[in-house]
Amino acid sequence: MLTLKVSGMSCGHCAQTVTKAVEALPSVERALVDLKEGQVTVEGNAEEATIRQAIEDAGYEVQGRA
Repeated sequence: MLTLKVSGMSCGHCAQTVTKAVEALPSVERALVDLKEGQVTVEGNAEEATIRQAIEDAGYEVQGRA
């Protein structure tokens, strides 16, 4: 499991966008977004760099591991 701090998420639509982007990756079982904490927790075996890129491609900034 990997948890990343993500900036720019402020609403349900943001959470849905990030969830869909990450869950579309191979080897990702589930992505859980916590808007209050500004975090995304990813379950699965996808590489961190791939997850970061998917989040950034969706328009959000990954600030590091939580």
